[in-house]
Amino acid sequence: MNKVLVIVAHADDEAIGCGGTLLKHSDNGDKIQIIYMTNGISARNTLIQEKEQKEINKRLNAQQQACQLLNTDKFYNYDFPDNQMDQVPLINVTQAIEKVIDDFQPNMIYTHHGGDLNIDHRIVHQAVMTACRPQPNSTITTILTFEVNSSTEWSSTSIGDYFMPNYFIDISQLQTRKQQLLAYYQPEMRDFPHSRSIKAINILNQWRGNQVGLERAEAFMLIRKIV
Repeated sequence: MNKVLVIVAHADDEAIGCGGTLLKHSDNGDKIQIIYMTNGISARNTLIQEKEQKEINKRLNAQQQACQLLNTDKFYNYDFPDNQMDQVPLINVTQAIEKVIDDFQPNMIYTHHGGDLNIDHRIVHQAVMTACRPQPNSTITTILTFEVNSSTEWSSTSIGDYFMPNYFIDISQLQTRKQQLLAYYQPEMRDFPHSRSIKAINILNQWRGNQVGLERAEAFMLIRKIV
């Protein structure tokens, strides 16, 4: 049994980037915990506080439904500022992640690619790599980073390295359930041909699968593997 920790900036990142993979982990009986670093709302142009709170509640409800479908062991909601995590001392973000790692003792970590356009994704990646720096007796043996539509592919070399996947997980039999997972976050999705549409996410999964001779796959960059 694997102990899988997913660390994302916003609720819906886990569904887009590795939702099919997490469903596969769940089917295999693995334990899954998820850290959501922000509420995904606070940076938006909402002038009325009550309206903003309603949006937070809607997103929290979607997140809870997603976690139920994934059969997560536990999830954490932190309140770091949305799209402003670069204003927070990195040590604060790192220590929040370290606490969960110490409690859960995961062997697998999934998180954002370090070269994403979204600043929160980049900060989370950096904090995860700091929290997971090699230490004697560490339980972590695998670190994988995923892509998130409308952030990873919108980046440039002026920000960081391009996403160059070298690790693929077959989700050919999980399309219907991943679509259900994404549907919980429908308010966060856009209309096709926007890359953050459910159709575009499905197309990306098909293309990643076709790259390695599969019907559908989710793609990752393997950062560390200890065997």
